[in-house]
Amino acid sequence: MTKVVVTGLGIAAPNGTGAEEYWAATRGGKTGIGRITRFDPARYPSQLAGEIKGFDAERHLPGRLLPQTDRMTQIALAATDWALADAGVRPGDMSDYDMGVVTASSSGGFEFGQNELRKLWSLGSKHVSAYQSFAWFYAVNSGQISIRNGMKGPSGVVVSDQAGGLDALAHARRQIRKGTRLIVTGSIDASICPWGWVAQIAGGRLSTNDHPDRAYLPFDAEAGGHVPGEGGAILIMENADGARDRGARVYGEFAGYGTTFDPKPGSGRPPGLRKAIELALADAEAEPGDIDVVFADAAAVPEQDRTEAEAITAVFGPSGVPVTAPKTMTGRLYSGAAPLDVATALLAIEEGLIPPTTNVEQSAEYDLDLVTGRPRTAAVRAVLVLARGEGGFNSAAVIRDAR
Repeated sequence: MTKVVVTGLGIAAPNGTGAEEYWAATRGGKTGIGRITRFDPARYPSQLAGEIKGFDAERHLPGRLLPQTDRMTQIALAATDWALADAGVRPGDMSDYDMGVVTASSSGGFEFGQNELRKLWSLGSKHVSAYQSFAWFYAVNSGQISIRNGMKGPSGVVVSDQAGGLDALAHARRQIRKGTRLIVTGSIDASICPWGWVAQIAGGRLSTNDHPDRAYLPFDAEAGGHVPGEGGAILIMENADGARDRGARVYGEFAGYGTTFDPKPGSGRPPGLRKAIELALADAEAEPGDIDVVFADAAAVPEQDRTEAEAITAVFGPSGVPVTAPKTMTGRLYSGAAPLDVATALLAIEEGLIPPTTNVEQSAEYDLDLVTGRPRTAAVRAVLVLARGEGGFNSAAVIRDAR
């Protein structure tokens, strides 16, 4: 079976933009969570988010793109540029049909849509931008990335909330195994605007704690919901042989993938996360003992934390593998969360360091070896990344050292 590897990283996160800045912040336990600044959150019960600071779209993109794109798309286009540069890829040097784009999305361009709806209500339909026809759409990032870079190979978008971030990478691997030379994949997501905020609050899973260091506490006795954030990661994935033939730097292999869907509530059937883990391990031809660390989904909702902890201990045994959730420093980034976890896993493999789960004091209820407080030095050769989506989506991926 064709091995598929990651050769470029484009990271945009609340605690750091670019792989170097982000990794320095994450390994050092630096948070990007704070009070919302993109709008006044005073009237809302949840007022914290992980916001990307200092991103100026005008510095990264041509002026013609700015009025037709949502913030998430602007960040995604910049992150794609960074990922391609990191991979040493110049799209113009490759055949258009050898390159594709597969991204994930959770809500589309919510902020753009909100602004145009405001114009509709206050000024009338003639004032609504024609770009509203696509700027809000789930697939807009895939489309804009492909247009900007002349990529005409297999492309698409996956919509399964946070699990979608892993599902997109798996679909990218599938297309490469079918013969496409390179796929731009991953996700950048952003819904930090009043319209998006109201929708998230209605779901009942947002933390209402106003203290950044006590708001997002997965596996903690005081867990009371998550803090949302914006950003994620764009990855360049290639056939391993082709990447080495062109002398590319290889971060690691996307070695295994499994996905399941939870049964109907009240059915008496078990949740599907454990099965997703087992499928990912089998796909990677790996045993539980081969995994050096698990990057947790980390819902910070007690019932969901319990389900995840039980799945991990069922596969690996009580405290059988180190577990971490560096997203406590960024918030949950919708579909961008899992690609960022994969990028973080690759950086952890490269340095031999497990980043910490910040601010959390693990509840005695969970039999996990949770890495808290400080990073842990370790030989990291294989990582399991978990992601779950609203409504019952479960995905798991094995990321392996390919050096």
